[in-house]
Amino acid sequence: MPKALPVLDDISPICCAPLASTPDFPVEDAVRLAIRLKALADPTRLRLIAFMRSRPDQQACTRELAPVVGLSEPTVSHHLKTLEKAGLVSKERRGMSVHYTVETNAIRAMGVAIQLEDVGQIDSRSCRT
Repeated sequence: MPKALPVLDDISPICCAPLASTPDFPVEDAVRLAIRLKALADPTRLRLIAFMRSRPDQQACTRELAPVVGLSEPTVSHHLKTLEKAGLVSKERRGMSVHYTVETNAIRAMGVAIQLEDVGQIDSRSCRT
């Protein structure tokens, strides 16, 4: 069984240098980045984020998201809770429904941390099988 990562207490966007910029990547930054990457390392969660990001307000409620991923609302809520704990989405109750919003700064910070500019470009056609 894989080692469980600690629960994130601080959901603010990570602000660390790109991985390739220093051979001594701080342990605290590595843990904070790993928690967020682990939360995203699920096909359903990636699809939820992709759907919300495609919307102008980058948000949706569970009722809207369940059909997108073909799962029940309670299962979608579980996935959203994982994303929320990692600081990748936030939620707001509106009447009987809960609306989730992508935390774009957190997503952007992850991209900065794992940027691979020195690797070069890949042909987008090679990403499809």
